[in-house]
Amino acid sequence: MKRVRLLHFNFALGPLDYRVPQGMAAEPGAVVVAPLGPRQIVGIVWEKDRLPADEVPDSKLRPLIGHLPVPPLKPELRRLIEWTADYYCAHPASVARMVLSSGGALKGPATMTEYRLSGIEPERMTPQRAVALDALQGEQATIRELAELASVSEGVLRGLVNCGALEPVEVDCDRPYPRARPDFAEPELAPEQHAAAHKFASAVEQGGFAPFLLDGVTGSGKTEVYFEAISAALKKGTQTLVLLPEIALTEAFLRRFEDRFGAAPVTWHSSLKSTERRRAWRAISAGTAQVVVGARSALFLPYAKLGLIVVDEAHEISFKQDDGVRYNARDVAVMRARFESIPVILSSATPALESLQMAEAGIYEKVDLPNRFGGASLPAIELTDLTEEPPERGHWLAPSLADAWKERLERGEQSLLFLTRRGYAPLTLCRHCGFRFQCPNCSAWLVEHRLSRRLACHHCGHETQPPDACPECGEPDCLVACGPGVERIADEVAALLPEARIALATSDTLNSPEKAAKFVAEAEEGHIDVIVGTQLVTKGFHFPQLTLVGVVDADLGLEGGDLRAAERTYQQIAQVAGRAGRGAKKGEVLIQTRHPQAAVIAALAAGDRDAFYSAEAEARRHAGAPPFGRWAAIIVSSEDEAEAREAARAIGGTRPDIPDVAILGPAPAPMALLRGRYRYRLLINARRSAEVQKVIREWLGALSFAPGVRVGVDIDPYSFV
Repeated sequence: MKRVRLLHFNFALGPLDYRVPQGMAAEPGAVVVAPLGPRQIVGIVWEKDRLPADEVPDSKLRPLIGHLPVPPLKPELRRLIEWTADYYCAHPASVARMVLSSGGALKGPATMTEYRLSGIEPERMTPQRAVALDALQGEQATIRELAELASVSEGVLRGLVNCGALEPVEVDCDRPYPRARPDFAEPELAPEQHAAAHKFASAVEQGGFAPFLLDGVTGSGKTEVYFEAISAALKKGTQTLVLLPEIALTEAFLRRFEDRFGAAPVTWHSSLKSTERRRAWRAISAGTAQVVVGARSALFLPYAKLGLIVVDEAHEISFKQDDGVRYNARDVAVMRARFESIPVILSSATPALESLQMAEAGIYEKVDLPNRFGGASLPAIELTDLTEEPPERGHWLAPSLADAWKERLERGEQSLLFLTRRGYAPLTLCRHCGFRFQCPNCSAWLVEHRLSRRLACHHCGHETQPPDACPECGEPDCLVACGPGVERIADEVAALLPEARIALATSDTLNSPEKAAKFVAEAEEGHIDVIVGTQLVTKGFHFPQLTLVGVVDADLGLEGGDLRAAERTYQQIAQVAGRAGRGAKKGEVLIQTRHPQAAVIAALAAGDRDAFYSAEAEARRHAGAPPFGRWAAIIVSSEDEAEAREAARAIGGTRPDIPDVAILGPAPAPMALLRGRYRYRLLINARRSAEVQKVIREWLGALSFAPGVRVGVDIDPYSFV
């Protein structure tokens, strides 16, 4: 009798052993169906020696029910699952669940019925039908998905089907994607680009693990360079994964890709319809998806013949997952390339200090592009000291910055104003009694959004309508907006220059790839004069007519307890500064600050990146912080404050006393209440040589907690709230 061990998704039970029925093959990696009590579960056959479990007598084993019609997970992917679970102190099943992230894909080949507008007008038109017909132009999807797109009930759409306004279309769920061609539109590269592209292409052709750090100034043509590595992978017949930090970047990237290779890549992100996810997953696992462009979750898909990984904007914090399995996609991408024995390219104009240190140690090969493409020059950077040149009362833009973008408007050039705050104002209070609007679920103020007429929490999503009177004292017309957000800056621009065409670029306004594509098209065609945006505008946009960037408050990112604050501020401002002067016209950057002598601000003004990174590295080395030391966090939470506090004290009271490991806390988290849960944190600081994960597993494994308590572990944390 053959028995196998199953990694499944009932975390409470752990791995289980099953009997393999006569005539059924169940090799490691096979995705199978097995009985569990009266139910059936999906699991992955795993090597017994790599997945410990309690031994069960043969007589008690139940038989597997059958295979699912998908290829078995390759050994390289199984090793990645094990490494990710081990390094980030997560359950292997939590990681494996990301691999099998499309339930529909596991059911095998199929067709389905989708619906589209037929062009027939319904005899009876209702307001909801009118909304649906307007919203569904050019769309084709299932009734449920169309209802979500149009924000109407499924009943409204079924009525449109019955009257012929929507027609059914039979769709092959696994229809092939258009083929990309490596020779479709080969570019003319500058000598520096050509040398870098040749290095990457040679690494792809030769195969083998080869980690590269592509360090190029903004506008140096990094994308065109790694496109040549993708071209080499296409010629070789292997798959490429390109990770992007933001879904909003996808449409612009897809257009550039299609212009180069003649067909769009396969996309993978959370906004995909279930049918699109199914089709992409099966094409990836079958090896017919040539190039996949996706968010961080695309890293765990079951590629049949992966030959190259590219992480674009590799410094971005959004590559770090902050819930569930708290992994950093940049680092896991390098490990996947190592297990697959393929090259990986980390591309950035402002690399993370950890990546630069790996290059300095010789682990990554650093490839530099120090000049902008086509002879364009880097923008001039000037500081505006707000203590010497304050804005007018009730305003946020210094006169010199306002004069600069007025001048650009007169010349027909574009300007960009950057502020890391969404909404209109970060705080609303009552001028009569001092009442402040706070989220009921989080330790955070509600942010006023005037465009949508709401007060919103940016942590849990709670929203409410602004009242006409103070809810505390009842005084009418007494609410005051405190501080600026991008909406308030846009209002100030409109008041100073009413004829300016202004666009807001935030995650609120560009919340889908389609909206982002429309914004990019309008900016490129010159239909926008002033862009007011948040971090979103720092990421990869190329507007040839944009010659001025104004940073409204450069000091904002330096506030709070973020231990990477200086590095993150430098990256954000350097990236947004890089949007200026990317065409033939010279660019200028004006940075408003109250602390011009701060090391990060002075380095930006001097254009001396190396001096900043050197000073930051020395400070980190002295503090034992990454990349010279190690951090880990333990986050304890419960809906009951006393329960969370007692659990945190129990953890703190049993802390191990180990050389080279310092454990701080427990203490209430800076965000002490988040999504209705009270939170406590412990911070672990250790030398690189310390086995932090082993220490944490043994420490927490010996404890038990109340059912309402959650204990999370964050290895290499980026968020300290």
